[in-house]
Amino acid sequence: MTELTLAQRLEAVKNRIGSAATKALRDVSDIQLVIVTKNHSAELPLALLELGESNFGENRDQEASAKALAVSQQRPDSATWHFVGQLQSNKVRSMLEYTSVLHSLDRTSLLKELNKQLAKSPVARLQAFIELNLTDDTNRGGLDPNHLSEFAELVLANPQISLQGVMGVVGLGVEPAVDFERIAKASQALRELSPEARYISAGMSGDFEEAIGFGATHLRIGTAITGNR
Repeated sequence: MTELTLAQRLEAVKNRIGSAATKALRDVSDIQLVIVTKNHSAELPLALLELGESNFGENRDQEASAKALAVSQQRPDSATWHFVGQLQSNKVRSMLEYTSVLHSLDRTSLLKELNKQLAKSPVARLQAFIELNLTDDTNRGGLDPNHLSEFAELVLANPQISLQGVMGVVGLGVEPAVDFERIAKASQALRELSPEARYISAGMSGDFEEAIGFGATHLRIGTAITGNR
């Protein structure tokens, strides 16, 4: 069986997104595709730029910073980089040099460092999602949903951070619908505090269609489009 090309995989995923949006009675234009390019060279986002895509997700600063630089040298100001993994506080300064959107703001120490580094660049503004921990493992990244409102208040206090909404990852061994419903409820609670923070970053290669049914606006899709490295 002939392996699908990058363009064919991209088209297939976009068709599935369109079908899921139609089923959910949603406008597909309200759903942003973030293609996760981690573990791939800069050649992949460059190829995706040629196919009309410009939103790329990375989860490790060392890899992402080098890749973003390589892409910008060939296609200046063409890509929007989304940081989708756990971010160490000592990587904030580097991350801000190339990232426009942070999907994993999840703790006070990280917020403090963001505030510190953003203050050094008065024109800088970062879009951010609060990541939720949907498991019982307190060592896992993400904020306890019970503390969402109080943490959101701290985020909203910085005008250089544009709070977009919530982000979540379905837990292992859990029915996706269970966690997607929890994410949707957290989003509703956040919108009561900040109506502008209406976006939901949820859904990956294995579950994005179901995520759309629960209101996901930002899909973080990797291997279904990029293939295995």
